[in-house]
Amino acid sequence: MQSLTGKTIVLGVTGGIAAYKAAALTSKLTQAGARVHVIMTENARKFVGPLTFQALSHLPVHTDTFDEPDPNVIAHIDLADRADLIIVAPATANLIGKLANGIADDMLTTVLLATKAPVMVAPAMNVNMYEHPAVQRNMRRLAEDGYRFIEPGVGLLACGWVGKGRMAEPEEILEAAAAFFAREETGQAGTARRDLTGKRILITAGPTREKIDPVRYISNHSSGKMGYAIAEAARDRGAEVVLVSGPTALPRPEGVVFVPVESVQEMYDAVFAVLGESDIVIKAAAVSDYRPKTSCVHKLKKQDGELTLELEKAPDILAAVGQAKTGQFVVGFAAETRDLLHYAQEKLERKNLDLIVANNVLEEGAGMGKDTNIVTILTKDNEKVTLPIMSKRDVADKLLDAVLAKISGDSLTDA
Repeated sequence: MQSLTGKTIVLGVTGGIAAYKAAALTSKLTQAGARVHVIMTENARKFVGPLTFQALSHLPVHTDTFDEPDPNVIAHIDLADRADLIIVAPATANLIGKLANGIADDMLTTVLLATKAPVMVAPAMNVNMYEHPAVQRNMRRLAEDGYRFIEPGVGLLACGWVGKGRMAEPEEILEAAAAFFAREETGQAGTARRDLTGKRILITAGPTREKIDPVRYISNHSSGKMGYAIAEAARDRGAEVVLVSGPTALPRPEGVVFVPVESVQEMYDAVFAVLGESDIVIKAAAVSDYRPKTSCVHKLKKQDGELTLELEKAPDILAAVGQAKTGQFVVGFAAETRDLLHYAQEKLERKNLDLIVANNVLEEGAGMGKDTNIVTILTKDNEKVTLPIMSKRDVADKLLDAVLAKISGDSLTDA
């Protein structure tokens, strides 16, 4: 784990039951060497007392905008200026809504509006609240403003519902913070590393949905996290990015051209609309191999006996791109459950790719929906690099390093 020694982190705690996890997060950040300044909202103090965070951080806890213990500074501006990173965990729907609309009515929101430090937001709420269009809209707006989101987990929520909305575990948030500082120190977190400037990169992400009838469809478990991480990494390194995305729950990355699609055909059309303008194509989407031969206009009603669904092959977007490329560097993904390298190599050759990223989705810490991945990168000239488990954002940067190395005629060992 990356040391956080010398880093100043402001931790905002809002009013949700997950506030108890923020206490564990405070402890872990402090043990990693960070100086943690905790800001609690009024509602947060109804779940956990400030004394808990003071004992864990060894620093005073901030609760009131008008509490100014040091006459030499204005507290909320001083904290905003000193922060190397701000984390809001848990972040309620209320806090996300206020931030998205520029409302600053307490200590936490005034600090957030005053800071120029990067902000990570860890949402925590009921699944229906999380999926509400207003909340999703607010998160997209914050993502466009540069906020980073740490996705909530899926499981049994405190309210009794089962679904997405459980705050990420303290260990995951600690890892995200450490990964951010690691990228910053190697010039990958901001504008210092601009080695993709002038490159136009087309990225696909997420699942596709093939309609059976107006209420049912065929899809897969792809979350879109890998493709979105690649889009954000490419953007941060100076590329002009077009992200063609199937349906996901992720906020739209800022600073990219975002093209939402649903079906394989829609993704095919969107890809080929910009293929000719692209220098690099990275197909991270999990595209349906088959689709219903016919899609019913009305909902299929339950009947006695079995139902046979006739499927036909869907367009193979990656193979079509591999055949149609006119100088583009094309990257594919191979998500497998067995014989990983055999199937990945076969796909690399059959679809005329320049590079392929292979992962076994059954491996612990890899696969769909995870924040981490374990991949092997294969090239058309028979190079192979296996990466250890790491965050998908770090995988994204390693992949872009490999792409640049091959475009420059170097080996992967030079990436």
